[in-house]
Amino acid sequence: MMVEVVPVRLGARSYDIHIGPSLLENAGALLKPFLARPRIAVVTDENVFAAQADRLKDGLKKAGVDFDFITLAPGEGTKSFAQLEILTGRLLDLGIERGDMIVAFGGGVVGDITGFAAAILRRGCGFAQIPTSLLAQVDSAVGGKTAINAPQGKNLIGAFHQPAIVLADTTSLNTLSPRELRAGYAEIVKYGLISDPAFFDWLEKNASQLLSSGGAEERQYAVKTSCEAKAALVSADEREEGARALLNLGHTFGHAFEAAYGYDGALLHGEAIGLGMVLAFEYSARLGMCSAAEAGRVKAHIAASGLPASIGELPDNDKITADNLTTLMLQDKKVQDGKLTLILADAIGGARIVKNASVDDVRLFLKEKIAR
Repeated sequence: MMVEVVPVRLGARSYDIHIGPSLLENAGALLKPFLARPRIAVVTDENVFAAQADRLKDGLKKAGVDFDFITLAPGEGTKSFAQLEILTGRLLDLGIERGDMIVAFGGGVVGDITGFAAAILRRGCGFAQIPTSLLAQVDSAVGGKTAINAPQGKNLIGAFHQPAIVLADTTSLNTLSPRELRAGYAEIVKYGLISDPAFFDWLEKNASQLLSSGGAEERQYAVKTSCEAKAALVSADEREEGARALLNLGHTFGHAFEAAYGYDGALLHGEAIGLGMVLAFEYSARLGMCSAAEAGRVKAHIAASGLPASIGELPDNDKITADNLTTLMLQDKKVQDGKLTLILADAIGGARIVKNASVDDVRLFLKEKIAR
């Protein structure tokens, strides 16, 4: 397979997403044009370091790029103020300067906290993304959103800070567990549901192969298609003042589930988003926006992909209440004047932004779903 390049067009902040196999072995040559001096700091987690670090080290050494690794604990709990303080302190101890490059090498957690650290260290350092999870390659590594979590909700403290380059090495996906692959797949499904019904049709036919050990070609096609969709929205609306909010389909529900579990690893981000998209379509059907058949088709595909498709499938779901979920949903970044903004749908491939959604009706809807 060939390496493919998807541009993100943002004027002076434009950058390319490189997608394909064996990019880690060429990472030094690809990063070097962006370096003020041939030295980088690489932030990763313990799992990625064990599985992938030697490949990246070889690629950097080959191009004469010096490096230091900072290794974090894996898991959503790392996206905290405490860990941000530790990370920025270690970067300063390494003597990282404003013109230096900080590289996020890992999944969405590593990318989010590293990007935020780069945004605030010395008022802004260079930053590159080398996403190693499917979820990060198709979503979180693209678009410049960086953040940590708060007890009140997910990604509530952060900044927009665009990377200089994104290297999505599809070979790195071979080390992911089936659960991690499925969680990343939820974000791929999102792009079909937002605006590309033909892509959703393709996913229905190819999901099992994409998620299998032999699905390298299908994965690369899905990553490229997802990145093209996200790049178009980001290029048109970098700071999420309009259409980019469509990328949050299912996220208002999903982030509430994540916060309810305290980011303890019992529920992965993609698992929460898969369920959130099911609920978004079911709520859309409740409002008469889309048909029950369309909502059922979405639920069936999420379930067939091995993701939770109903609240009753969640672990320890007895601690999930409609009151708690709606309270957490009101911490969503799209809330305006204390009112919910939801991403709902008229059809598969026809998502739209709905402002001033009724909190009471959403609460009643969730009570009904929990009761089942």
